[in-house]
Amino acid sequence: MIRQAALALTLGAALALPALAADNVEKAPSGGAYKKVSEFVKLPDFLPGLGTLYVQPSTLPAGPFLAYDRDNKLVSTIYMIPLEDMQAQKKFDALAVGPDQTVKSVSMYYNAGHPGVEKPHYHVVLWHVPEDQAKLK
Repeated sequence: MIRQAALALTLGAALALPALAADNVEKAPSGGAYKKVSEFVKLPDFLPGLGTLYVQPSTLPAGPFLAYDRDNKLVSTIYMIPLEDMQAQKKFDALAVGPDQTVKSVSMYYNAGHPGVEKPHYHVVLWHVPEDQAKLK
């Protein structure tokens, strides 16, 4: 059941139209609706494997989180979906994908919780570039 919900979420997000503000998000935002996660959550500016994350705080916990690599290039859109919401079969509609509608691949993995999204959740990562080309180390 969780796999079906995750697949529906991933497919729905990959096909959604962007619902982003007028922010230019191809390069890391310097203001506007998206805020650097490390400025309001106790996390480092750059998370190896994920990059520098920005989110509209009103969309927490799901996001979307926009992830930028070491070159400040948008490489992925990440959703952090609480496990309890998946188990409750909660519906997630019209999730923004980011300015780049191209999705090269999708990764999904469990996370036990961290500052900002403390409850166990899944990271659903829509890669806008091949993962091995993102400078995330």
